[in-house]
Amino acid sequence: MIAKFKTLDDLDVRGKRVLVRADLNVPMKDGRVTDAVRIARQAPTIRELSDKGARVIVLSHFDRPKGKIVPSMSLKPVVGPLAGALGRPVAFADDCIGDVAKAAVAKLKDGEVLLLENTRFHAGEEKNDNAFAKEVAMLGDIFVNDAFSAAHRAHATTEALAHLLPHAAGRSMEQELKHLDKALGDPERPVMAVIGGAKVSTKIALLEHLVDKVDVLFIGGAMANTFFAAQGIDVGKSLYEPDHLKTASRVITLSTEAGCVILLPQDVVVAKAFKAGAEHRTSDVAQVHSQEMILDVGPKTIAEFERRLKSVRTLVWNGPLGAFETEPFDRGTVAAAKLVAKATKAGDLLSVAGGGDTVAALNAAGVAGDFTYVSTAGGAFLEWLEGRELPGVAALQI
Repeated sequence: MIAKFKTLDDLDVRGKRVLVRADLNVPMKDGRVTDAVRIARQAPTIRELSDKGARVIVLSHFDRPKGKIVPSMSLKPVVGPLAGALGRPVAFADDCIGDVAKAAVAKLKDGEVLLLENTRFHAGEEKNDNAFAKEVAMLGDIFVNDAFSAAHRAHATTEALAHLLPHAAGRSMEQELKHLDKALGDPERPVMAVIGGAKVSTKIALLEHLVDKVDVLFIGGAMANTFFAAQGIDVGKSLYEPDHLKTASRVITLSTEAGCVILLPQDVVVAKAFKAGAEHRTSDVAQVHSQEMILDVGPKTIAEFERRLKSVRTLVWNGPLGAFETEPFDRGTVAAAKLVAKATKAGDLLSVAGGGDTVAALNAAGVAGDFTYVSTAGGAFLEWLEGRELPGVAALQI
């Protein structure tokens, strides 16, 4: 269970200076924002505070300037897209502390919005330096953290600020925590986790945690190949991790002990070349030829997934089931995603998905909007799935 935290409903913000930690670390090219999804996710909190008469001061990091001023990593290009998402003007200050920031904050009237420069231009941000945090705290009366995607980092504006000012979760953070709690904290059972991606090595903690938490664990993507190899199945030229065969065997043993059913693909789509439109065939897992590589799951696997899905009430998804960026090896992921979306829309399933590749895959399948909740957080979502405490969330607890 996620501990109790305050929300915007618990705050009286009229006339108050409210520091909002957002995540505006958005894709950018040639000084222009190329994907404003995160901005759209953060806008409701900022708009609501503004509507309630707060003087809203927005904090965010951008990229990795490593404590130095790097002009190409300025947040200034975000001002226009943020103003567009909010439907109101946004002022900008060239620093997030000191005289420049103080002067910009002093000019604010009730309901106005100010974006401060990249917090990571100061080394104190990533060091979680208390002196830096105090300088930022001087600019506000209340702290609102709406950046779940940065909550796995114990940085000054994600963690320390909550210890210096009255604090609450923003609407995006609130939604994220509530859905994550419904998915794994206190879920309606049975629960299925769909875990894909390339490497077992990056998801050892995740797999070991999930076998204790879920009823069914469906493993796809190239990481399934390591599980096949651990069982003595020849995977041909497929990507797998020979150093982690014992890890895969241990996960299977742990799942048996925990009463968790592990599902691996029954059939796979194989090709001799990994390229768009490559000649390919569907094969039983045990009949992959030495010159072939496994690039997707096959129709029997999707049929078994559909059968299992009918008895599941909650589903968590992280990682694609095949090389979804390259046709025709996107079909398994798209088919599974559409089945989850259909069950969710029918009211039979609570579905939560997250992780960069997962979001891209669901968008490619055209079903991201049909899942109960899709998290735009990457590392924070993964660490939450692993059962780790997120510093930015822990600091909000009351």
